[in-house]
Amino acid sequence: LLSSLPSIAAHGHVTGIVANDTWYTGWNAEMRYQTPIPAMAGWPCDNLDNGIIAPSAFTTADTICHKSATNGQASIPITAGSTLSFQWNTWPASHKGLVINYIADCGGDCTTVDKTSLKFVKLAAAGWVEGNDPGTWATDTLIADNVTASTTIPKGLKSGRYVVRHEVIALHTVGQANVAQAYPQCVNIERFYTASDTGILFDVYSAFTGYVIPGPAVVALRRR
Repeated sequence: LLSSLPSIAAHGHVTGIVANDTWYTGWNAEMRYQTPIPAMAGWPCDNLDNGIIAPSAFTTADTICHKSATNGQASIPITAGSTLSFQWNTWPASHKGLVINYIADCGGDCTTVDKTSLKFVKLAAAGWVEGNDPGTWATDTLIADNVTASTTIPKGLKSGRYVVRHEVIALHTVGQANVAQAYPQCVNIERFYTASDTGILFDVYSAFTGYVIPGPAVVALRRR
């Protein structure tokens, strides 16, 4: 069972999650005004402005699952080895950047786990594709794929309850400190990135010939 992350975005949000050919509604910040707030796998968060997590907040709890995120109160059943897809309502073509997915074992109930205790590992990451100034990026693939990003749940993943963190990082604001825009969807780490990391402090409009995705390496999960 997967407890999916909050549905966050720069100028959009995740409207739904697809697993085993079944659609699950994503978190929409306007749901905060519903009584009661519907139980769903997406982690509720205060992103009414479809806003960002700036590099200056990368060391705060908000970088885990976005602003003031709280545990999702439902879960999505999914088969190991299958595809988990995140459907965004929109994404600006100008917001060039990365699409990264993480996973963490809740070690029990994801509806009550302390988000700061989660230990995420990177499932998959996509960034620069080709060209420069600004070139083609993972966000262009996101747009081309019907504003949908997908990741594969490892075949070797043991049965259990997990949180998946889906994140887009926009780099269109040019190579200046503290201007990258992160749109996370749930994570537990003391430090993911800093404002000065190579892949964060990056000018997409330069004549670059390569790119290094920030954060840890993609993990190889094995059944235990």
